[in-house]
Amino acid sequence: MRGKGRLHAATQRKIEGSLFIAPWVFGFLAFVAFPLGYSLYMSFFQVRITVHSVVYTFLGFQNYKEILIANGSLLYEDLIPFLKQALMMIPIILVFSLLVAILLNMRFPGRTLFRVIFFLPVIFSSGQIVQEFINQGEGSLTVLQSLNIDGYLRDYVPAGWADPITTVMSSFVLVLWYSGVQILIFLAGRQTLSASMYEASRIDGSGPWNTFWKITLPGLVPYIFLNLMYTVVDLFTFPSNPIVSKVNTTNYGSSSALAWIYFTIILLFVGLTLLLYSRVDKALSGARR
Repeated sequence: MRGKGRLHAATQRKIEGSLFIAPWVFGFLAFVAFPLGYSLYMSFFQVRITVHSVVYTFLGFQNYKEILIANGSLLYEDLIPFLKQALMMIPIILVFSLLVAILLNMRFPGRTLFRVIFFLPVIFSSGQIVQEFINQGEGSLTVLQSLNIDGYLRDYVPAGWADPITTVMSSFVLVLWYSGVQILIFLAGRQTLSASMYEASRIDGSGPWNTFWKITLPGLVPYIFLNLMYTVVDLFTFPSNPIVSKVNTTNYGSSSALAWIYFTIILLFVGLTLLLYSRVDKALSGARR
């Protein structure tokens, strides 16, 4: 009887756990898995919406071939410049948020107020608001315009890189303004580092510069890669992203194929981030031994 009682209690716990997770499972299947599967299904068809029904005409991989080969400009003319912008914006956001997090971890009057100020844009600004700022030309560094930096870029930098650099500078303030989540993650990571390590470092006569490179930066490596992954995903869904606007068309078959190609590119970036993190973590773990 005692064994049956334990079995009954274990079964009851499993049922309770299943009930707790059931809303998430239902939401994932209904609002994530089904739309993903349906968009993949539509990417192989020509979809026409009539008065009475939705007509599907099977095309196979024709939508993918048209985007990647026949009409490559639909993807490459916007994707490649955007990838160049992302390669410049990612290190800017990471370095800026790391430095701000280290400053906000220090003890000074009004520290809580400054923490709130840096995180407020994440709460109040929606994608549409940020897009309106970009469309109005706000968020640029006026000193760069007064010094005619964009003119020098066009004269001395290849056009393939000059335009992405100019675009990043035109929304530079907004890029930094949109770093609240990264700052919060770095701040939480900095507070996990033991104060005794810094105290021992000061006793040994180590200066702030050596302390940063020997203690702070190695201790924040997991948070750096967490922010790197978050920033990659965030930039690929940024309001000024030109690919996202091309996905939202009435040509459902072609748009679904473009969305899946873009989704695959995002997965490749995330995979490269995970691979880089595993290599760095292995190297650091070997150095610790």
